[in-house]
Amino acid sequence: MQISVSSTLTVYHDGQFWVGLAEHVEDGRYGVARIVFGAEPSDEEILRFVTSKWAKLAFFGDDPSEASEPAKNPKRRAREAAKALKRPAVSTKAQQALANQRETMKRESAQARSQRRADEAEARFEQRKLKRKQKHRGH
Repeated sequence: MQISVSSTLTVYHDGQFWVGLAEHVEDGRYGVARIVFGAEPSDEEILRFVTSKWAKLAFFGDDPSEASEPAKNPKRRAREAAKALKRPAVSTKAQQALANQRETMKRESAQARSQRRADEAEARFEQRKLKRKQKHRGH
């Protein structure tokens, strides 16, 4: 059994910050992560990021993907790399996965906020109940 793994890191300027878009295809599953660098990262900073923090990235998205087989011919690989550089920095699939991630995080935070409010309301009610009980106790 052979597992195919392919990862790419695209660094681009989004108008305000330098952003890295990490795309990861493993065993037909596509995942994407967005990393904000802030100032323009040097080659050494990017290399340090890839070697030390790549494993800790949380890739979002489990869509089955059709990963192309990497070419063994070095000239073909160079042509494919040049073609990839001419393409826009952010792929539509990556944009869609990031949008899905934002929506999921928004839903989760809304649920957590709703639960926290309900817990606080319950605590206030218990406090009022306790206060009423203490008022009705005779001295």
